[in-house]
Formats: sequence, C-alpha cells, structure tokens
Amino acid sequence: MEQRSREAPESAAMAGDTMSWTVTITGEHWEQLHGHLFPGDNDEHGAVLRCGLAGTRLLVREVIPAIDSRDYVSGTRSYRQLKADFVTEQALRFADDHSIYLAVHNHGGRDRVGFSDTDMASHERSYPAILQLTGAPAVGALVFADNAVAGDIWTTDGRRHPIEKLTVTGPDRRELRPQPEESIAAAQAYHRQALMFGDAGQDILRRQRIAIIGLGGAGSLINEMVARLGVGNLLLVDPDRLETSNLSRIVGARRFDAHPWLTDSRRPGWVRRIGERLATPKVRVAKRVAKQAARGAQVDTVLGSVEDPGVWKQLLECNHIFLAADSHTARLIVNAIAHQYLIPVTQIGAKASIDRGKGDVNAVFSVIRLVEPGATCLRCNGLITPSKLTEEATPAAERKRQRYVDDEDVHAPSVISLNAVAASIAVNEWLLRTVGLAKRSIIPDWVTVDALNGEYDLDGTRKDRDCPWCGPARFGRGDTVTLPVKIR
Repeated sequence: MEQRSREAPESAAMAGDTMSWTVTITGEHWEQLHGHLFPGDNDEHGAVLRCGLAGTRLLVREVIPAIDSRDYVSGTRSYRQLKADFVTEQALRFADDHSIYLAVHNHGGRDRVGFSDTDMASHERSYPAILQLTGAPAVGALVFADNAVAGDIWTTDGRRHPIEKLTVTGPDRRELRPQPEESIAAAQAYHRQALMFGDAGQDILRRQRIAIIGLGGAGSLINEMVARLGVGNLLLVDPDRLETSNLSRIVGARRFDAHPWLTDSRRPGWVRRIGERLATPKVRVAKRVAKQAARGAQVDTVLGSVEDPGVWKQLLECNHIFLAADSHTARLIVNAIAHQYLIPVTQIGAKASIDRGKGDVNAVFSVIRLVEPGATCLRCNGLITPSKLTEEATPAAERKRQRYVDDEDVHAPSVISLNAVAASIAVNEWLLRTVGLAKRSIIPDWVTVDALNGEYDLDGTRKDRDCPWCGPARFGRGDTVTLPVKIR
C-alpha cells in the first residue's frame, strides 16, 4: 500500500512483543568476541557485551573480554563463572546510559547450542541484581557453540524471551541461531542463480527487507535488480512524481506516467500544473516494476522524504539501505541510522562536471560508498556539509534547487548507463555479502568509476574518533538517542 509520509505507521520494531528478540553485532566486534571465545584451546571462556536497544533488537556497542583466572574463574556451582567484582564493575559502567548487559560464554560442539540447567539457575540468581544496577529495560545472556548461539533475555516486566538469532554485519555477514534452520527450496524462477547461491542463499534473499531511498535513475535500477534477485520485502521512499525528462532513465516509466501532453512548455501554466499533479509518483512506478519482476514480493511505498515524520521509523526494520537521493539532509539522517542502529547503507550516484562557458564535459563518474556501522561515515569524509544542510532547510522559494551542474537553469546531467555502473557494483557488493560468498569486502574503500578515462579508483576513507554521528555518542545507541528528523 502506498503511503504519504504523514501516514507512515510506527515501525514494527517499536511494537515490543510483536517481534522476536535478536542481536546485531558488527564484523569488527564479532572478530573480537569470536577470537576470545574460540582461541583454539577447546575450553570455556567468558565476556560481557554492552548493548543498545531498538525495539526488541539488541545492538552490541562494546565487547568486554573476561580475562581467564582473573575475571572468569572456577565456579562453585558451575565449571566457570564471571567473577562477582567484574560483573558489578561492568554493570555500574553500563548504568551511566542504561546500556543492556549481556553475559557471554561458550560451550563445545557445532551448529547447535543451548543453556544448561546450571546456566539457567545462574540467570535466576544474578539477573534481578544486574537489572537494578544498570537501570536498563532488560538483561540477558548468550551461549555460543561453533556456528550457533542461544540467548535468554529478562525484561523489567518479569518476562523471559529467547533470542531468535544473532546477525553479524560486514563483509563476512552471517546469522547464527540455536540450531540450523531449514531452507525453502528455491522457486523455478530463481533456479539459475540458486545454482550459485544454493537454496539457503536464495532463502536468505527471500527473508531480506531492503530500503531504497530515491527512485530516480540509480534507485529505479536497484529496485529492479533486487526484485529480480528474489528479495521478499522492499521499502521504497521518494517524494517526487514522474517528469517527461525522467523517461530516458527511470526503469519502467511510461509516457502516460509523465502526461507530456499536459506538461509541455507550450501549454498554459495552469494546464502544466494539472499535468504535474496527475503525474505518477516515482514510488508507484517502482512498485509496478518490482511486482512485475517478483509477484510474491511485499512492496511498501512512501510518497515522502526520509526526514518526514514517521518515515525514518520504517527504515529501522530493514537489513540494508540503498541511498540514491541527492540531498545532504537525507545523507545526514541515513548516516545516523547506519551507526545508531547498525544497519549497513550503500550511498550511490553518478555525476557530470560541465564547463558552463564552453559546454565541455570535464568529468563523468559514478560513485559507490558503503557506510559500514562504526567504520565508514559520510560526515567524517566531508559528504555532509553544514552549508548544504542550511540551504536545504531554507524554503524552496528562497533558495536555488540543488543540482550537479551549478546553475539553477540547467538540469542535472543523468544517463542511464552511468547510473547502471553504480547500481550494479552496489548491488553486487550487497548480494555477495548477504548470501555469504564475500569473504572480504568487495569494495575495500569507496569506489569512483571515471567513465571518460576508463579508470576505477579506490578512495580511502577516514574516521574521526569523536565524530558525533558515528562515534561513541551515537554508535549502537538505538532508541536512546534522537535522530535529526522533523518532529510532528
């Protein structure tokens, strides 16, 4: 169903018990935790995770290894246990911002794991005191085996909740559960790609929810690609309607969608305005394309901007966000969501630099920038500027429209083949990560493809330690920190 931004419903992630509890951890933190728990000695080890909360999704902010024989010691009722002083020290630290405390240890075995009776008895004894110390809404524990995890969460209302899964973001993306989950056999329509991904990989795609912000040239291509790959759930966000100049680059656009016979420059102004109001929203065109490609897909559309009230909440349900919108305001909000909620983002676009005096084309390039939670940040790398944010916050009647070519009377160049370069690289990176085929980042840095010179450049990124958008003030904080969005 298509929604205008003012009608966007609350995220299901905010609805409490309507969703299962899950844990999300970045690849960097996963390597730290896994290396500590499984150093190769076939023994048991312990740690504590400091977590933020987004609905019922626990977001790992910090891994605190428990040092053997100092913090993780022989137990009186169990083989080993976290030392009481260590537990208290961490719980009091977490009380500063009411972070959620997760105790962690490992068992032997592979692919299946569960808590022992001794583990559960320990939870009964320790959870109430830890809840009091942290002041957090929940406390819990995880137990790992090789390729498996189980979890037990207590909430302040006295209820217990199992952990459905733990998701590791990053190049070596994976999902761990208490036991293997049966995959649905791939439909015949996906047979050729399932030969590469397997039924399990195709089933992972079916369970993904992907957001695409901006359904212009690049966004429309991404929409068709992910739909044909078999993604089961799409969220499409764009405030604009089709114009005649869009027809050459937006996938699935028809002349009827733009009403060119009404919007022609030779028509009276009042006729053109009627044509503009009757034009098909870009999200509706994109939904039509997605449903033609994958009839069974759930496609939600929002005729609005990501900064509008309620729209951003729907992004929190997504596994990945493709940002194909031009504005710095959209970059600011989506960049904040990436780091605050640990949701990877790919920002893409194509750009042309033109000499306005001579009309010469100086540069033509496509860009692909992966925003990895806690690692790469648009603000740290100068792609969100205060001057642009101020300009975009000024009413449209009082400012120039932002364009690639810096002239308000010249439309921004946009060519479908250039958009396709960026879209293909971005989707391939996401795809191979998602189905578990990427053992390292396919895009180790941000990518610029120079079409005029036939060059493929890797742009190194930087990270400011105290950045207010990707640093400790926001990283993994979830619902406890306000996003830079409009208030109703």
